[in-house]
Amino acid sequence: MSVGQQDSDQTKPSGAGTDEWGALRSDVGGIAEAAVSQGRHFIDSAKDQASDYADKRKADVAQSVADLATSLRESTSSFDERPNIQAVVDSAAEGLEQLAESIRDRSFADIFSDVENMVRRRPAVFGAAALALGFATARFIKSTSEGLRDGQQQNRNSPDRQAGSARQRA
Repeated sequence: MSVGQQDSDQTKPSGAGTDEWGALRSDVGGIAEAAVSQGRHFIDSAKDQASDYADKRKADVAQSVADLATSLRESTSSFDERPNIQAVVDSAAEGLEQLAESIRDRSFADIFSDVENMVRRRPAVFGAAALALGFATARFIKSTSEGLRDGQQQNRNSPDRQAGSARQRA
């Protein structure tokens, strides 16, 4: 027997090795199925908890929207001399009141489904709104951080602080 023939004989699995390999594959497959099943269970549980939390918070959101509508309606009295602006603000308040009622009357799953369908129908509008919201948030954070930085710099340069540091050096 030549060297090449020995190598080819060693690569052939024996009957016992094949059985062990099959058992190992079966065990790994069972473990994978159990892991996937547990993962799905955890995801379903997390979805249920998130939905329950959202339903509980739904009343608070609806009340906040209704309060905003009330505030807008009350502000229309300041636009008595400008009926066009008053009509726009009054229309916005009415829309917010309808939104508050819709939030109260529907489940979180229904609201989420409607938002999801809207995003699928008009992805460009959603993308533009997300971009605008991101830009506004970035501007707000930047202006807030600049204000904090200016306040800290003023505190460092304040006469009381300078006098206190002079006393500490003496």
